[in-house]
Amino acid sequence: MFDTLSDRITATLKSLRGKGRLSDTDIDATAQEIRVALLDADVALPVVRDFIAAIKERARGTEVHAALNPAQQVIKIVNEELIAILGGETRRLRFAKTPPTVIMLAGLQGSGKTSLAGKLAGWLRGQGHQPLLVAADLQRPNAVQQLQIVGERAGVNVFAPEPGNGVGDPVAVARQSISHAREKLYDIVVIDTAGRLGIDAEMMQQAADIRAAVDPDEVLFVVDAMIGQDAVTTAQAFLDGVGFDGVVLTKLDGDARGGAALSVARVTGRPIMFASNGEKLTDFDIFHPDRMASRILGMGDMLSLIEQAERTFDAEQATKMAERMRRGGKDLTLEDFLHQMEQVRKLGSISKLLGMLPGMGEMREQINAIDDRDVDRVAAIIKSMTPAERDDPRILNGSRRSRIARGAGVTVSEVNGLVERFSEAQKMMRQMGRGGGLPGMPGLPGMPGGFGGGPGGGKRSKGKAGKKGKAKAGRSGNPAKRALEAQGRGAGGPAAGGASAAPGATDPFGLGGTGLPAGDSDDAQDYELPKELRDLLAKGDR
Repeated sequence: MFDTLSDRITATLKSLRGKGRLSDTDIDATAQEIRVALLDADVALPVVRDFIAAIKERARGTEVHAALNPAQQVIKIVNEELIAILGGETRRLRFAKTPPTVIMLAGLQGSGKTSLAGKLAGWLRGQGHQPLLVAADLQRPNAVQQLQIVGERAGVNVFAPEPGNGVGDPVAVARQSISHAREKLYDIVVIDTAGRLGIDAEMMQQAADIRAAVDPDEVLFVVDAMIGQDAVTTAQAFLDGVGFDGVVLTKLDGDARGGAALSVARVTGRPIMFASNGEKLTDFDIFHPDRMASRILGMGDMLSLIEQAERTFDAEQATKMAERMRRGGKDLTLEDFLHQMEQVRKLGSISKLLGMLPGMGEMREQINAIDDRDVDRVAAIIKSMTPAERDDPRILNGSRRSRIARGAGVTVSEVNGLVERFSEAQKMMRQMGRGGGLPGMPGLPGMPGGFGGGPGGGKRSKGKAGKKGKAKAGRSGNPAKRALEAQGRGAGGPAAGGASAAPGATDPFGLGGTGLPAGDSDDAQDYELPKELRDLLAKGDR
């Protein structure tokens, strides 16, 4: 939803980078660009005015002019002000001292209240509670039946004594639900109330009567994040007519401009407590203003990604996989690869997961082009193999690959591609197990830009190695090595060009005494791991 707004704000702030000093003209131009971006995103005008005024005031203060990097200070200010208009701190549910805790949902028809009720109840159930859904929307056709279906999918019971479709008293149903919850020992009651296509006196009165009858601990206003400025008007009307304690945003996965999310909290003074960003019952979570601001500024949302992974991944299986990787991936099989893919798929859409990573905003088009069905095709290929073939893909001859391709509904070339990629992954695991590091990462042993020098494993070609050795034969260019040679410690060791030491307790990686790939330059051989780290790694090998 915030893609366009995020792109424009990050592009504006990026233009500040590299400037050692910011003038008032720079600040005004930046503020103007952000103002236009917010207005285009349908953010309420009063919110935009306050936001821009706060940025200008702080940007012209000493916290920017006295900073070593003024551009970063401006980005920090924009981030903090975004957090402020989104509500400041994360607001949690208040629970009653004596159960049941009563949560009442209110909002317009079509905002997603009934679906949201099921998502909230499912989330509460996952938190260890025993929620009860109450069908108090007796006006909308089939609203009661919809809530029953949603409750069944969420694994939550539904209290629905009336058939609905215009039959029954919603106030009486809400009142009876509290007694039913106490009798059946439900600790939370979620009441789904009726909505209308527009605000009217009858709807407001009914919602006010239900609130008076059950005295809820939390009244949540459910707002469709895609309706723009009208969301602010509706929220203010509900606040004046019924009152509410928090806001729940639905349809955050839509392609609308998203101004409602940036306006409701500031205009009403009520925090956004939850957000729904998909159609699945699991696409629901607590709203964190700081994390949402980070997403808008293109800085990702690693905390949410980590929390999501912790809820989804099997800890025991992850530990076993980490142990296999530590041993170099010798017994890593396609069956393990399949299990890992299934764990990742449980997290949700691959494009959504990548979108939570910092800096991925610049690759949005490529991320959006990712088809989750590609993962399903890979899973189909692996599942079309026999257990023996999954354990050892080297036995896959032409006829076996043709059979697998027919079974998975893919081409033989796709099967070949999967086997080749898996073989490369095994090689990488073996390299990691030997201490060679990850290929392609700078600054690590055996990688481009690191001590290993050349690409693909860190070994230089014979020609380059020979030239390097001749150039350094007389006197090393490394001051540390020259000092060692002067003390007579360089002779016979790796630093002097002699044989490498045998792997042992001081060589946990088995690479010749220094923890570096054999065949590197004598400059690289001078680097040694600290004694404490060598001892720790030696214990790990035992």
